[in-house]
Amino acid sequence: MLSNDKHINIKGLEHVYFLGIGGIGMSALARYFNLLGIKVSGYDRTETPLTRNLSSEGMVIHFDENPSLIPADTQLVVYTPAIPESHSEWSAIRELEVPVMKRAEVLGLISRNFRTIAVAGTHGKTSTSSMTSYFLRSGGEPVSGFLGGIVKDYDSNFVFGSSDWVVVEADEFDRSFMHLTPEIAVLLSLDADHLDIYGDHQEMLKTFRDFTLQIKNGGTLLVCQDIVAMIDKDWKAELLQKGINVFSFGVDEGWFSAQNVKVINHRFEFDFYEGDEDIMHAGLSMPGKHNTSNAIAALSVAKLVGADMEALVAGVDSFQGIDRRFDFQYTSDKLVYVDDYAHHPSELKEAIGAARVLYPSRKLTVIFQPHLYSRTRDFIEEFAQVLSTVDELILMDIYPARELPLEGVNSQWLLSKVTLENSYILNEAEVISWVEANLDSLEVLMTLGAGNIDRIVKPIKEIILEGYSEPKATSV
Repeated sequence: MLSNDKHINIKGLEHVYFLGIGGIGMSALARYFNLLGIKVSGYDRTETPLTRNLSSEGMVIHFDENPSLIPADTQLVVYTPAIPESHSEWSAIRELEVPVMKRAEVLGLISRNFRTIAVAGTHGKTSTSSMTSYFLRSGGEPVSGFLGGIVKDYDSNFVFGSSDWVVVEADEFDRSFMHLTPEIAVLLSLDADHLDIYGDHQEMLKTFRDFTLQIKNGGTLLVCQDIVAMIDKDWKAELLQKGINVFSFGVDEGWFSAQNVKVINHRFEFDFYEGDEDIMHAGLSMPGKHNTSNAIAALSVAKLVGADMEALVAGVDSFQGIDRRFDFQYTSDKLVYVDDYAHHPSELKEAIGAARVLYPSRKLTVIFQPHLYSRTRDFIEEFAQVLSTVDELILMDIYPARELPLEGVNSQWLLSKVTLENSYILNEAEVISWVEANLDSLEVLMTLGAGNIDRIVKPIKEIILEGYSEPKATSV
C-alpha cells in the first residue's frame, strides 16, 4: 500500500526514486537531491538531452517499464501526474510502503526550509523566475532556484545557492501552487487556461486568489499592472487583512515600472523606476514588451530583497536567456530563426509581436504545433485570430500530452478558422523537407509550441547552416 506520511526529513534521505524524472520540474528536484548527496534514480519514457545530462551528473535512469529496476532501498518516490495509474511500476511502488509524493508536494516541502519567492501566472513564469534568480545572484544574493526551463547562464533548470531565499515557479496546473507558502509572490497574468482542470475562468481565478492568500503574514504580492483591475476590492481587502503588501509593476505604469523603453540593436533598453525614483538604466537581450515587464518583476523582487542594484545593471545586461524562450537559433542579414515555447494564444501574440517589432519589414513564417486537444477546443477562435496575423503558416498535428483525442478537434479544424492564404498542415518529416525546399524565401522563421516540436529545431538549424555556409551571425 502507498504511504501517505508526508513528514519527511529531506536531508535524512539516502535514496529517492522519480517516476517521470525527465520532466522539467521533476529534473530540477532530482538535481536538488543529487547535489545534497542523496542517491537519485528514476524512470522516463524516452531518453532526451536532459536525461542524458542527469545521467552524466550521476543519476541512474532507465527508459522501459521495469518494476525490478526500482531500488529496494528507495525511501521516497516522487511522481508526476503525467504518469498514468496503469504504469506497471506502480505495483512495485505500492509494495515498497514508502512515502509517495507529487512533484508539487515535494517542492512545497523543500521550500519550507527557505524564504520563498514564488512566481505565478498563466504565462511568463519560467522567464521571470529565471531572471529573478539570475538578477538576485548578480546583486549579491546567492539564491537557489527551481526553474521551468534550461537557463543558458546555468545550463540547468536548477541552481544551488547559500542564501536563505529560494525562487520557485508557482504552477497553477492541477492546483500545484497550493503547496507553497511564499514570503514574496509575483502574479504575472490571469488569462484563462487549463480549463480541463478548472472548468471555467472564474474557478481558475478563485484558485489564484486562494494562492495569494497563502502568502505569509506581512509578505508581499507583486501584481502586473495589466491585471491589477482583476484584483477586486474584496480580494485586496483579504490581502490587506493579512498584512500582505501589494505593489504593481509594468511597462510605463505601476509602482515599479520600465520607463523610456527603446529598441536599440535588437535589445530592449529601459529605465527602472520605483515610484518617481529612477533606480537604474538597463538593457535586456530577451525582446518584447512582455519580457521587459517580466524583467521589471524580477528587478522589483531584487529591490525588495535588498540586492545591490548597481551590480544588477551588469546582471541584466549579461543575462543570456532560456532555452525555447524567444531563443535565437540563427541570425544573419538574410534570415532570422527563433524557437519559442509559446502555446497559448496570449503567448503566441507576444512572441509574434516581438518578432514584428524587431523585424517590421520582413516576411514572418510560423511553424506551430498546438498543445492539448482541450486547449485547442477552448481557444480555437483566439488561436485562429493570432495565427492569421503572420505571413505564412505551417500547422503540425496537435500534441496530445496527457489527453485522449476529442472528436472533431484537430489541426484541420484550426486551419479552417485561419484567414490566411499561405497556410498548410505538415507532419514532422514534411516540415523539415519544406524548410529545405523553401529556404531561399524565408526571412523570419519561428517554431512555436510546447509539445515535441523541439525535435525539429536542430534539423532546421542544420539545414540553415548548410544553406548559408558563410553566415553573418549577429549578437542579439
